[in-house]
Amino acid sequence: MSTPQTSRFVRLRVELVLEIDDTEAVTGAALARIAEDEELPPAEQAHAESAVREDTAEALAYLVDPFDLVGEVPGVELQQASWSSEQIDYDPDSPEWDLDGDDGDYDGEDDPEGFDPEEDGDAAGDTARVRG
Repeated sequence: MSTPQTSRFVRLRVELVLEIDDTEAVTGAALARIAEDEELPPAEQAHAESAVREDTAEALAYLVDPFDLVGEVPGVELQQASWSSEQIDYDPDSPEWDLDGDDGDYDGEDDPEGFDPEEDGDAAGDTARVRG
């Protein structure tokens, strides 16, 4: 069903809560990924390595790539992606973590957590626009 009023653009929201049981493995994998990035200037590489060593959430942000989620989906071209990671207090019994619940705050204009697709990612994430 495609009408002139129907947008071809879709925002797909994914929220994951991961338990890290081997911080050294995550940090090591992130450091290896940074070392393999030939396009990363030395100054940025040093900054990235420092951030990854200090914060496991930052290391995870270097390892998880939203492009991988939709890269091979037929009929879809990724236009923009934004992601971040942060350490949190997690209580699976809390209603706050009910993934099936409707928060009721989303009005379609702005993300309830302040996501603005025009802004860059924060220190623990990235934003990228992809043009075909």
